[in-house]
Amino acid sequence: MAKYFLRKKIGDRVVSGHPWIFGNELGDNEGTAEAGDIVEVYSYNGSFVGKGYINPASQIRIRLLTRDKNEVIDDQFFYKRIKDAWDYRKQIGYEENCRLIFGEADQLPALIIDKFNDYFVIQTLALGIDKWKGAIVDALNKLFSPKGIYERNDVPVRTLEGMEQIKGFLSEPFDTNIIIHENGLKFHVDIENGQKTGYFLDQQDNRRAIQHIVKGASVLEVFCYTGTFSMHAAKYGAKKVLGLDISENAVATARRNAELNGFEDICKFEAVNAFDILKQWVTDGRRYDVVILDPPAFTKSRENIQNAVKGYKEINLRGMKLTKPGGFLVTASCTNLVSPELFLETIGMAAKDAKRTLRQVAWLTQSADHPILWNVPSTQYLKFLIVQVL
Repeated sequence: MAKYFLRKKIGDRVVSGHPWIFGNELGDNEGTAEAGDIVEVYSYNGSFVGKGYINPASQIRIRLLTRDKNEVIDDQFFYKRIKDAWDYRKQIGYEENCRLIFGEADQLPALIIDKFNDYFVIQTLALGIDKWKGAIVDALNKLFSPKGIYERNDVPVRTLEGMEQIKGFLSEPFDTNIIIHENGLKFHVDIENGQKTGYFLDQQDNRRAIQHIVKGASVLEVFCYTGTFSMHAAKYGAKKVLGLDISENAVATARRNAELNGFEDICKFEAVNAFDILKQWVTDGRRYDVVILDPPAFTKSRENIQNAVKGYKEINLRGMKLTKPGGFLVTASCTNLVSPELFLETIGMAAKDAKRTLRQVAWLTQSADHPILWNVPSTQYLKFLIVQVL
């Protein structure tokens, strides 16, 4: 097994527990390795740091899988890691639907597995983990005997690792349009063509957080996707709900979800560009008791953070202006490139420009099946805020 050594001055982050090793953090090496091979990593003074997979074509040169020198990276290794992750989810109360593997937070870098009851969706986002896809599928079959496994590797980040974008069955074919249950509601999930893995599990706890503020309220959900917050608002007693999304397909599914739950008279949906329509509605004087903003990530690169901040400020400014005095704004950001501090600062700037005072109700993050490692900041990405707009 090839050995790689960290540079003296810039290896502390890795030694302190971060699993990513960038090319400029590596010095000498002993032996050679092919892309995707398992290699050993040592500090500059020769002390063992860990084992991980290497890819010379990636900016993240090595991703560590273990800090135990005696641990063997084989099929059983992946079975044990997935079993440990499942035991953790069950222990904290996530069994029917959950993010079973959340990459680095479950010590399996670049691997995502979402569990939708008896169906599983996999993303292998780096070459080193992709090489173990067979072992990962075998582990899922042994642990769960699932009805189906599907890969959603149609993501651009794979091209950075020199891999193609693909999707397809990793089991016998099955109907990829399924129905899941969440908080007493039912939702259509399109595993094959829905966003990401088909459904956003990371907000499942936060959707319960709106239950008290929506009773008897007029609710506007912006960037509603398939209407998950809208359905929860109706369940918790909203008198009327309007959901907006730019995707015709998402809106069509949202309407199907309303019918599925018997809320078609309460929940209505429109396919529109939110930025354009909200600006007009502010001018028209429209007002709602509760405004929910759950936009997609406005940036995927550090170079565009300021554009993202501008987008968050603009949409929240309009959201506040559409909220009745004493009403509530529910707002979120799903990119780890915008820190919690920067997000709150941006909301504050929007409130100042809107000439509104905010009273914080709740400040939350992603659901606990997406665990956060304190020594890996990127594992905390979701910011979720409820404020009263005075």
